[in-house]
Amino acid sequence: MKLQMLAHSRTGDKGDTSNISIIAYRAEDFPLLCEQLTAECVGEYFAGLRGPDAAPVRRYELPNVQALNFVLPGILRGGVTRSLALDAHGKCLGSALLDIDLVTQN
Repeated sequence: MKLQMLAHSRTGDKGDTSNISIIAYRAEDFPLLCEQLTAECVGEYFAGLRGPDAAPVRRYELPNVQALNFVLPGILRGGVTRSLALDAHGKCLGSALLDIDLVTQN
């Protein structure tokens, strides 16, 4: 099952760092998101976009709003004022993460 079936995303940026919030549609799906969306998993998912010397991805849990916030240092390659990327703010990163596959039990 794709993450987009259980959650939506919001993104933000500061310098060359992007943050992606994943917000569960339903409170009962939040434990599954916590279990499967680790900082390491998200770091591996975006490995091709992050520099080899980028700091590790950090994950923050916000259980009161059933959300996870991921901070991805170095993924914007210099940030808005220095990057030649089409999406210098990294707004598409949240949508990209929603395409990740989750393992669910039937």
